[in-house]
This record gives sequence, C-alpha cells and structure tokens, in this order.
Amino acid sequence: MPLSATPDDRGERLDRFLARRLAGFSRSRIKNLIEDGAVTCDGVTVKTASMPVRAGAIYRIEIPPTMPATPQGQAIRFDILYEDADLIVLDKPAGLVVHPAPGNPDGTLVNALIAHCGDSLVGIGGERRPGIVHRLDKDTSGVMVAAKTEFAHHALSAAFAARDLDRAYTALCWGTPQPAEGTVEGAIGRDPRDRKRMAVVARGGKPALTHYRTERRFGMGAALLDCRLATGRTHQIRVHLAQLGHPLVGDPVYLRRRPAAAAHIPEPTRGRLLDFPRQALHAARLGFVHPRTGVALRFATPLPADFAALVSALESISSTHSYNTGL
Repeated sequence: MPLSATPDDRGERLDRFLARRLAGFSRSRIKNLIEDGAVTCDGVTVKTASMPVRAGAIYRIEIPPTMPATPQGQAIRFDILYEDADLIVLDKPAGLVVHPAPGNPDGTLVNALIAHCGDSLVGIGGERRPGIVHRLDKDTSGVMVAAKTEFAHHALSAAFAARDLDRAYTALCWGTPQPAEGTVEGAIGRDPRDRKRMAVVARGGKPALTHYRTERRFGMGAALLDCRLATGRTHQIRVHLAQLGHPLVGDPVYLRRRPAAAAHIPEPTRGRLLDFPRQALHAARLGFVHPRTGVALRFATPLPADFAALVSALESISSTHSYNTGL
C-alpha cells in the first residue's frame, strides 16, 4: 500500500511514521517488516527503521499473507531413524524448512510431522511449532529429534538447554584452520550492518562456544571438520568459522567473496565448490537419554549425496596432487 510523506512528516523515524499511518500495526511489527525487506521508499528497499522520512517520498509496505494459526499436515517424505510413542528421530534433508514462518507458511518439517503423526502432535510444545525441540537451518541436513508428547517435549527441551547430549556436525570449510583442533569463542548477535545476518558482536550478543577438529585436509584449499557446540546460537558454526577466516563452502550468507583458498584447488573441482548452492554443513550425530526409559540413544547419518560428491572430488585431486589428507 502506498503512503505519501508530507512536509509535516519530514525527519520522523520511518517505523514511527508507518505505525502512525497504518491502523492496527504496532511499531515493533513495523520494525520487523522493515528489517525483513518489506518496505520501499520510491521503489528502493529500506531496512533501517530509524531512517528519517523524506517529504514527498512514496513509501510502500508489502504485508505478507497471514499464516494459519495451526499448521496443517502435508505428505512430505523424510527418513525416519527411530520412532516410539514419545519421540521420532529423523534425517532432515537439505532444503526443508523446520517450521512455518513468514516466507515459508507451509511445506515444512512440522507439516510433514503432523501428517505422519496425526492430530495428536498438534499443540505439543506450541501451536506453531508442534514437536520441535531444536532446529537446523533450511539448507543444513542431518539428524533431528522431535517430541510426540508433552512429557518428551519438556524433557528434551531441558536436555538441549543444558547441552546434556552429544551433538556433532560435519563441515567443509575453505582453507585449513590453524591450529588443526581448537575452540572458537565469541558472543553472537544480529549483525548491526545487516539484520538478516548474525555476527560475533562486542555488545548485546549471547555467549557462544564452538569446538572444532580437522578430520581431513585437502592441501591448502579446504578442510573437513568435526564441530561440536557448547552452546546453541543461531547460525553458530557458520558464524564462528567465518570469524575464524574459514567460511563454509557454499554458505550464501557468510561467504561474501571468492575465498583466497580457492586458488589452491584446481579446476574443475574449484568450480564445483564455488558453485555449491548451499552451506556444506551436516548434523552428523545426535546422542541423548530417552526421557521416559532412561536408555542412552545415539544416531548417525552419512553425508547427503551432494555433500559426499564434493568430498569425493576433493579426495580425487588430493591423491593426484599428493595432498596431505590426514593429520
């Protein structure tokens, strides 16, 4: 909807101006829409809520469609690793969003779980995210557990909050971290220059700690890492490895330019890594104590085909070029 700014509006904060002119929208809601890129000024997207209004400018705001209060079941295939009356463990494919959100109102893992488990799942842990106790990014693959009862949801949520579980990721990064095994520590919060990104920040972030170990080196060009989280922040591994100077191969958010390490990888493998369409990150292992039986459970899944193909290509050139692939 177009809104024309008058001379009386000049200099007012954009979020305050829009909230005043749009009935039924709180300022915080307007601010979120601005940060999500839903507002334009004379056809140019603006993402700064504090930007002063210009007299005569035309502001437009695209209101996303309202999501249903309760997600509906949809037949979406996923691989089940274990299931009982309390919980389900699955191998989430890359490309599957975990729960409905603006931009992804359906077609999510939650929709798939409701279809698989039936209406008994609805409302477990909340209407919008039934059964969900932890998340993986849309393009991160690997092991997840979901709750099927309130009892399991409460117990598993507590275990994740306390980090009372075994959780490991396989990551393919550019370059070779030094030392080969170490820890990255740095509080993570919203990037002040881009609210859609996370970053290591000096103030206002949440403490974050990532342990990594190099499993394989591919010359100086890339390395396969085993990463373990001591905390669970949004995009934590992606942010910490980028901060370390070794961003994930294919990361569309934290890999902003062609990495210098790419020069150490010959074509055509270099092109395959540069063109990889998602972050090369896989939740490889998950271990936890069953909330009802007390039995220790542990699950592991292999790399998905696209990720495994990259590693295979790197191994091929490693042997051809006498790269050191071990430690």
